[in-house]
Amino acid sequence: MTTTLTRTAALLTLLGVPTGLALTDGLGETVLVPPLAVTLAAMALAVRRWPLAVLILTFSTVAAWRLAGLIQAGWVWPATAALVALVLAGRLRTAVAASAFMLLWGLNWDTFVYPHPPGWVLAHVGGEALWVTATLAAATAYRNTLRWRAEVAGRLELEVHRRRAEERVAIARDLHDVVSHTLAVVGVHLNVALDAFDTEPEEARESLRLAQEVRGRAMNDLKALVGVLREGELPALEGLGRLLGQVRAAGLEVSLNEFGDPVPVPAPVAAAVYRVVQESLTNTVRHAAAGRVVVTIRYAPDNVLVDIQDDGTGGAQPTDGHGIAGMRERVAALGGALTAGPGRTGFAVRATIPITE
Repeated sequence: MTTTLTRTAALLTLLGVPTGLALTDGLGETVLVPPLAVTLAAMALAVRRWPLAVLILTFSTVAAWRLAGLIQAGWVWPATAALVALVLAGRLRTAVAASAFMLLWGLNWDTFVYPHPPGWVLAHVGGEALWVTATLAAATAYRNTLRWRAEVAGRLELEVHRRRAEERVAIARDLHDVVSHTLAVVGVHLNVALDAFDTEPEEARESLRLAQEVRGRAMNDLKALVGVLREGELPALEGLGRLLGQVRAAGLEVSLNEFGDPVPVPAPVAAAVYRVVQESLTNTVRHAAAGRVVVTIRYAPDNVLVDIQDDGTGGAQPTDGHGIAGMRERVAALGGALTAGPGRTGFAVRATIPITE
């Protein structure tokens, strides 16, 4: 459980205990109900680190208050936060066993120790059984969703590494071809220039000019290839659709809004745009607990604006971790700027990358 979820659990416990006792006619000594709610909520703040201990203390506290007659209802539902924390920690069997024990304890207490009519017992203990069943099922489904998203994020990273290795092999081949071809062509023109230098100076000058042009084109090609080697891979904007499709497979709703013409965007800028979107979506899948994310890209004559906004909880703790520093360095190397932090609904990443000739 994240810190935000822990605080939410404590708040729900604080409000839920008086509400639950009121709905089940179990208020008893009404003036003492707020202290009970505060005590259980304070315990819930520690549920992330010690879920089982909090569960035991919560049940013991509720049982003590029931024994003293300070409240008249409630066995399992006051410990809902601890049960959910156990499930999210991967201890479903412990949560089920503890729930069964508490329900059996309550059934025995309300039937034999402090007897109530059968209808009352069925309504209260049976209702708690339904509540705990629904709670455990919902927590299990949520945990499975988080695990699936983490698996998809891992697959995205593996795909990046695989494509990077394939791209490096292709680049090595291209480097060989470019260098070999350039040296051969330049050599031919230099030989022609050397032979014609004294007898036909115009032809020699033309050969030198052609050699210079070939050299210039080769330098541009080599610069692009070396840039790819430095980055490990130079993805294109056309790959954004496939990237978003992989993220949607994780159960995250993703929408892409593009404005302007992407054709004039140079390859290094396109690569930076792709990487910012990729890293931001990976962070959202892994850390934000979001259900929806909007990717907006605006192509202008002199810059590209990238904006990624999710509706998760990542905005509560903005840090430079999870690849944000790497994205910022990549964008800064091209003369741009990147910001990351709380957005309108969750976490937002915004980058502006200039387009230079």
